[in-house]
Amino acid sequence: MKRWDERPVEIRNLFNPAFCGLIIMRALCAFEEEDERGMPFSLVLLVLPLCLHKHSREIMHAGNRSYLLKLVAAHPELLVGFARRTTDLLPYAFEALGFLMQMGLFTVEAQGRLKAVPDGIRKSVIGTPETVSCQRVARFLGKQFARIGDRATLYMTLGVRP
Repeated sequence: MKRWDERPVEIRNLFNPAFCGLIIMRALCAFEEEDERGMPFSLVLLVLPLCLHKHSREIMHAGNRSYLLKLVAAHPELLVGFARRTTDLLPYAFEALGFLMQMGLFTVEAQGRLKAVPDGIRKSVIGTPETVSCQRVARFLGKQFARIGDRATLYMTLGVRP
C-alpha cells in the first residue's frame, strides 16, 4: 500500500480510513441490534465492497425492505466482480479497522467477533447524499448479516471463499 501522500486525491477521498471506518461502524452497530455477540471479523470484510460500489449500493438501497438473499437472487449482477472488489478493498478495510481500533471504537471478543463500543459514533446519519446512502446500506447489511446468521450461507450466496 502506498504512503498516504503518494496516493491519488480520488483514492484518498473515497477510501479515507475515517469514512471507511464509519461505514464499518454503521454495519457493526446494526449487526449488534440483532445479535449482541458482535459481527464475525470475516463478515466485516464484505461490507465495503457492497457499500462503496455504486451499482450494488443502489440495488440494495432500493430493495432495503427485502432480504439480502432475495436481492442477490433477483439481481445476480451484484456478484459480477464482487470477489475481485473484495480482494482489492482488503487493504482499505484493514486500514479502516486499524483507525477504528486506534480510536477505541470497537473491541475484539475471544471468539473473533467485533463489538462496537457504546456511543462510539453518532446515531444520526449525516453527510452528502452519496455518503448517507453508503451509511444506510451499511446499516442494512449489518442487520441482514445478523439475521442470516450463517457465514457459510453468506459466502456461498456472494460467491466468495473465506
